[in-house]
Amino acid sequence: MMMNKKIPMRRCVSCREVKRKEELFRVVKNLDENFRLDLSGKAQGRGAYICKNLNCAANAKKRRGFDKSFKKNVPAEIYDEIISAIENLNHE
Repeated sequence: MMMNKKIPMRRCVSCREVKRKEELFRVVKNLDENFRLDLSGKAQGRGAYICKNLNCAANAKKRRGFDKSFKKNVPAEIYDEIISAIENLNHE
């Protein structure tokens, strides 16, 4: 008998849609309260997720979507990093 492995699902901070974890980018806040884009999805710390599309990224930047998730101001550079990562995906 084979057990079906549960697919990890996460909610986008921008559009609020629930998607498979690998369809999203993860931003992590570590113990030192530093934020970074976690492309591996395995970095230690509290994570929040965003869709890999420019509309969600722009919307999150405008509405400060990660600030609400982390209850802390997330630097604008993080949003810019996400936008760059999405643009890189679209050029591959």
